[in-house]
Amino acid sequence: MSKTVTEENILTRFIMPVFLVFVCPPFAMLMWHTCVNLDGSFLKLWDEIALKGLFGEIYDVWAPRFFGSLMAWKMIGIFAALQLLLMRIIPAKKFTGTITPMGNLPEYKDNGLASYIITFILFFACSLGLKLFSPSIVYDNFGDILGALNFTALVFCLILYFKGRFAPSSTDNGSTGNFIFDYYWGTELYPRILGWDVKQFTNCRFGMTGWAIAVTSFAFAQYHIYGKADWSIIISAALIVIYLFKFFIWESGYMRSMDIIVDRGGFYICWGCLVWVPAVYTSPVMFMVKHPVGLPLWMALVIFVAGLSAIFINYWADRQRQVVRATNGKTTIWGSEPVTILAEYMTETGEKRKNLLLASGFWGISSHFHYLPEILAAFFWSCATGFSFLMPFFYVIFLTVLLTHRAFRDEAKCSKKYGEHWEEYRKLVPYKIIPRVL
Repeated sequence: MSKTVTEENILTRFIMPVFLVFVCPPFAMLMWHTCVNLDGSFLKLWDEIALKGLFGEIYDVWAPRFFGSLMAWKMIGIFAALQLLLMRIIPAKKFTGTITPMGNLPEYKDNGLASYIITFILFFACSLGLKLFSPSIVYDNFGDILGALNFTALVFCLILYFKGRFAPSSTDNGSTGNFIFDYYWGTELYPRILGWDVKQFTNCRFGMTGWAIAVTSFAFAQYHIYGKADWSIIISAALIVIYLFKFFIWESGYMRSMDIIVDRGGFYICWGCLVWVPAVYTSPVMFMVKHPVGLPLWMALVIFVAGLSAIFINYWADRQRQVVRATNGKTTIWGSEPVTILAEYMTETGEKRKNLLLASGFWGISSHFHYLPEILAAFFWSCATGFSFLMPFFYVIFLTVLLTHRAFRDEAKCSKKYGEHWEEYRKLVPYKIIPRVL
């Protein structure tokens, strides 16, 4: 047993963090290079690697833009400053996250949707109205932007490591003594700098808003290259923008999700949202820029409606749980009184707390049913360009693996947290995502 635990610790606390920290940053750059310069073909990437060697290929792609460019730094600086400013100045009601293991209750401002809308208004006003820059500016400078973000995020995560060690924002902090794992996982659960919540900034305001602005810019890039934008890229970008609009309606719910209440502010979350999101999450639309397929309007409408339906169901599922918890179960789900379990748990400080577990509506189908429409939405905004290439589907494949893994992680967390109450819940809802399958 001791050997098994030790081997598991070596894998999760050393081998896996080392692998991800050293592989993901260059892979992000290779994703951009493959989409923009290699026709979106992983086979062409493989041919280049066979010719130059892996390190030679990484050097040729990454080294010229390792520190980005002056334009990239200007764009990143202005965008980051805008998001920080909007986080601070937009008036909004405050809400609290989930109480932490150490008994802390993080507080946020619910102004994400207003910030999202204002960002788009400014983007269109400055590009199309005032003509201060081309609306394709993000695509035109994306390699340098990723290079600058990669460098900045790697350094920023190091700063977060030392901050958590020597100047933590709350008592939810600590070090394992393993620098690699602490850098990867983070040393603080809720790091804050000058009053700004780091994860709300990196995950939501920079990562998610940046994702939406990027794919919008990509659609304009195709228009500038070919003189028109194909329906495939229009509906794909539109679905992502709408999906992220939904995200910001639900931002208060996201701030109570596993990304926030379990994952610390380190490489895994912060680098991921600053670099992996723009490099990988945008890849279906980035691929489409140079691959217009002449998608007919009727087919575009079918795909768009299907994607929109998946986004709505995803929001509806999240909304059901929010309403049940906000009303303490005094509501209806699909016309009936909700089936709930009042689960008790203890914080690490010994304080007894209670939470409602919902076992009806979408949450009676499976414990993570909302992952299914989220994966389907990603599939629909990826399939608009056809099935000839793997690249447009890399994100949906990654998302499927990520959410499946997250479902198992959440199962372990909830089982430990709620104990017998979770066992009671699992009897009512035995499936994690897909009934009779998983």
